[in-house]
Amino acid sequence: MLTAQFLYGGAGLVLFALGLWSFLVHEPLLRKIIALNITGAGVFHVLIAIAYRGDVAPPDPVPHALVLTGIVVAVSATALALMLGARLQDAEEEDRRR
Repeated sequence: MLTAQFLYGGAGLVLFALGLWSFLVHEPLLRKIIALNITGAGVFHVLIAIAYRGDVAPPDPVPHALVLTGIVVAVSATALALMLGARLQDAEEEDRRR
């Protein structure tokens, strides 16, 4: 029987695997950043699936708090990575001009 917990956890594992594969295969920095975000989304899915305790008990709040904190950190880290990537690209273009 396929429950929502296994479906959500399985989707998280698939997202993690696809993000990891994409990070290892692709060369451009932007694709690597997107791949890391997809990997992180997979981890968040798995954590939410782990938090489920059944129909009689409420879900565990600790994994939910970790996911919310992780989302904030992921958005901040993505913004920082995009900014550093833009600066790196500008520096490379400046070196080509010389």
